[in-house]
Amino acid sequence: MLSAFARAFRTPDLRRKLLFTMAIMGVFRLGSFVPTPGVDYQAVQRCIGTQANSGLGLINLFSGGALLQLSVFALGIMPYITASIIIQLLTVVIPRFETLKEEGQAGTAKLTQYTRYLTIGLAILQSTTLVAIARNEGGLFQSCREDLVPSNSYVTILLMVITLTAGTGLIMWLGELVTERGVGNGMSLLIFTSIAAGFPGALWSIKQQNDSIDTMLIVIAIGIVIMALVVFVEQSQRRIPVQYAKRQIGRKMYGGTSTYIPIKVNMAGVIPVIFASSLLYIPALIAQFNRGDRTKPPAGWVNWIETHLVKGDHPIYMLAYVALIIFFTYFYVAITFNPDEVAENMKKYGGFIPGIRAGRPTAEYLDYVLTRITLPGAIYLAVISLIPLVAFALLNANTNSFPFGGTSILIIVGVGLETVKQIESQLQQRHYEGFLR
Repeated sequence: MLSAFARAFRTPDLRRKLLFTMAIMGVFRLGSFVPTPGVDYQAVQRCIGTQANSGLGLINLFSGGALLQLSVFALGIMPYITASIIIQLLTVVIPRFETLKEEGQAGTAKLTQYTRYLTIGLAILQSTTLVAIARNEGGLFQSCREDLVPSNSYVTILLMVITLTAGTGLIMWLGELVTERGVGNGMSLLIFTSIAAGFPGALWSIKQQNDSIDTMLIVIAIGIVIMALVVFVEQSQRRIPVQYAKRQIGRKMYGGTSTYIPIKVNMAGVIPVIFASSLLYIPALIAQFNRGDRTKPPAGWVNWIETHLVKGDHPIYMLAYVALIIFFTYFYVAITFNPDEVAENMKKYGGFIPGIRAGRPTAEYLDYVLTRITLPGAIYLAVISLIPLVAFALLNANTNSFPFGGTSILIIVGVGLETVKQIESQLQQRHYEGFLR
């Protein structure tokens, strides 16, 4: 493995791409520590060590801790992720978007442009919400009463919103630069950087909370085992054999080959976890804005939400989380894999599944396999996502900072595997050997 990386850096073109990618990662991490104008930096640093709002854990995870520091990159890549998911869902609903998707590269470029516009719109909305939460006492940090935004001037608030939105736009541009000139998918690598940067601090905080290095070592050992299991499941797939009949075109014979349709156990990736976490945060956000004066007891429904749907260790929260993950797994797989379309394409090019008639029976068979393989994939996602919640109960570790949570592990493993595959493919193009000989 080390020799393969050494060969990668000895290749001038690949070395240039790797160094460019690492430089962009460095710029991204640097922006996570630059404070937003109008924020009391000293007050934020005094509150960092206190308990953070549990509902902001996912956004803080994707921003690499920049959210709670109210830096210029506080929103991180989250607006772009949300915009990409929305555009992907709209391709099923809006015929115009579906037509663009089928047009190839030109249509994809148009959809990418729509994603950029929607990202900026969502960034404006989310930055306005973040500023409102930061100005609310105890909004970002439940046990801290510092005034994080001292000025009430509309000019200051507008400047903060513009800065946070511009930070999101810059992150989007950096990600696209890595995709074009670096190695791997730029947006995915920026998310990878954000999550990986929080691992050392999260492990050290677990050591400090339990005042024992043994607990930290146990967490590291558990994390390694979880990563190995996630790699195994992420690589697992059901291969449906496909045979192509021989066809004579002119004097040449085409077809007669055998291939397969790979159906992964986890076809939805980390999307259901993001959907479920985001949806569960909405009640907590509504309750926070309707709490009113903190010196008075909250309303009954606000108190119920704060008791049952804010803390991740509550059974109702866990059940709702698992149910939403399973639902969104089936929902996302249903809109991204169309058995009818796959069966039609196979029939068009003379392909068939052995023992299954072409056309409608093939679509029904694919739907049958997909429905049953999605269930273990959904349960796997739910189990992985419950790890930080269980850790909170067993190890007394903060659910926001527990490093081996479902979302973080899935992204770390998925992005890591994809990036290594891309580096290996480029090595094989130049040296005819990759990481494995």
